[in-house]
Amino acid sequence: MEQQRKLVEPTKSELEILQVLWEVGPATVRAVNDELLKKKEVNYTTTLKFMQIMVDKGLLKRDESQMKHVYSVAEEEQKTKSQLLNKFVDSMYQGSASKLMMQLLGNSNTSKKELEEIKKLLDNLED
Repeated sequence: MEQQRKLVEPTKSELEILQVLWEVGPATVRAVNDELLKKKEVNYTTTLKFMQIMVDKGLLKRDESQMKHVYSVAEEEQKTKSQLLNKFVDSMYQGSASKLMMQLLGNSNTSKKELEEIKKLLDNLED
């Protein structure tokens, strides 16, 4: 039986690093920092420190086999996002996906195309 790893909830800054690694794949601190710089001012040493902490937390893995260490995510993107979403829905919407969807659709300008995609998804779930 596979032992389920307890989710360590990433901070906002850690999520930004995870997003980069999910998008570009395994990378050095410099490569991650360069991607983060496209969106906001961030210091290389700060990125390095966050990534080291993330390794300690089990959010990242570090390959030390080369001179430049390469970091990768410890869990698949969908698994991490699913665990975070489930925790959010449980705490904010008493576990009700329908309450979450009503809030989302009621608070935003959902395009006609997005509504069609949601309808298709719901139809597929019913099949």
